[in-house]
Amino acid sequence: MINAFCPEFLPTAVGSLPHRDPVAACDLVRRYLPEIPAWPQLPRRDPQESIYLQYGSGFPGMVREGDRSFVDRRRDLTPELEQLYQRYLGESDGTPGLTPECAAGFAHFLTLDFGGARAVKGQVIGPISWGLAVTDQDRRAILYDELLADAVGKHLRLQAAWQERQLRRLAPQTIMFLDEPYLASYGSAYVAVQREQVLSLIEEVLAGLQGLTGIHCCGNTDWSLLLETSANILNFDAYHHAETLALYPEALQTFLDRGGMLAWGIVPVDSDQAVRAETAESLVARLEEALARLAAKGVSGEVLRARSLLTPACGMGTLSEAAAEQALQLVAEVSARMRAHALLARRTG
Repeated sequence: MINAFCPEFLPTAVGSLPHRDPVAACDLVRRYLPEIPAWPQLPRRDPQESIYLQYGSGFPGMVREGDRSFVDRRRDLTPELEQLYQRYLGESDGTPGLTPECAAGFAHFLTLDFGGARAVKGQVIGPISWGLAVTDQDRRAILYDELLADAVGKHLRLQAAWQERQLRRLAPQTIMFLDEPYLASYGSAYVAVQREQVLSLIEEVLAGLQGLTGIHCCGNTDWSLLLETSANILNFDAYHHAETLALYPEALQTFLDRGGMLAWGIVPVDSDQAVRAETAESLVARLEEALARLAAKGVSGEVLRARSLLTPACGMGTLSEAAAEQALQLVAEVSARMRAHALLARRTG
């Protein structure tokens, strides 16, 4: 089913900001992303705000010893697994959600009025990345444990659905992204997972959501894999990897034919210097080049332009606050220029 949401290069964000003050972070979001605000994750405020730690509450066997969180397989996890499956089957409520302690930006975001927004965006760590980042007591990734891997998908499905319900209080249209940075290593010995498992776990999480859904991967990957999922939006680092997406024109056209959208991560956020080296003009030229490359491969340029959003290339938690603001300003400026070009083309065409 083709959705009716037509973003035409509206800007939004991936997630993290370098701020420690959630009010200041949300003010920045409101200033530059009024039509699709995204709640800010603040990893510098507290270690608990790491996207890998934020979603651990309620997972069977999760313990914290000193600075380390892990799943303790030495104890009987049966009761906790049963509780998870009861929540999953709807036989009990009480899904542990994000708390102000681990997500201060989210807590403040929920108090704000976004009356002019077309949609509000949230994000949750994807099951592949979380399952590889979280380990047991012996530092073995829980994704390689069949029982725990199944629990990962169900746990994050509940987490994502809980977050979506909170965001729906702010706007009727929600967008929920799964952040999957580890998929940049898909196919290597470092990420020894099969295509079927990747698709199965991602679909497990997406199936619990009612609004628009997306997947973010900030590195190069097998884009046909992500285009094959039921996600509505593919968010990728278009600054560094636009040419690799052009290697999959048939998969991309199929994705667009079913109503899919691209979120172009057009502003580099590798460092403060990378942000400062760019202008809105240079980034528009880079984006137009990428669009032309896809059109030359037979991908519909008209459909692409209607179904595109803009974001920074990745989260901005490692930047300075000034550079993060500049990156958001660049995203907003590129958006304004691309939308103005589209409007002019319609009037003269």
